[in-house]
Amino acid sequence: MYTIGQVVEMTGFGHDTLRYYEKIGLLKPQRKRSGGARVFSDDDLRLLSGLKCLKRLGMSLEEIKSFTSTNRCVTELSSMRDGDEAVLRDRIGLLTNHLARMETQRRELDELIDRTKNNIRLYNERLDGTP
Repeated sequence: MYTIGQVVEMTGFGHDTLRYYEKIGLLKPQRKRSGGARVFSDDDLRLLSGLKCLKRLGMSLEEIKSFTSTNRCVTELSSMRDGDEAVLRDRIGLLTNHLARMETQRRELDELIDRTKNNIRLYNERLDGTP
């Protein structure tokens, strides 16, 4: 079991972020210490590692909440349990939709990069005196 300070140190998430994740239901640490202090388990640390990965993908907290709502880690097909197929189909849907949005963002960003490069080229030509 880990204190919130230890979890902050190990995960890089701030105190406020961990409390917010608890408030919105993404994280459910136990309260076993005197005074009701939060205590985090190894499972909580694994969940936070997954949350960090999903955040890096650019998923919204709502999408992350949907993704993690089953509290299941489904990684090996040989150990599929009842309900894992539905979990995987839901996650495939979430990731597919998110990928489509990222690809749209990439196309938009590529356009902005091309436009910026063109402006730099035009400005350099102007400075060099070329038409």
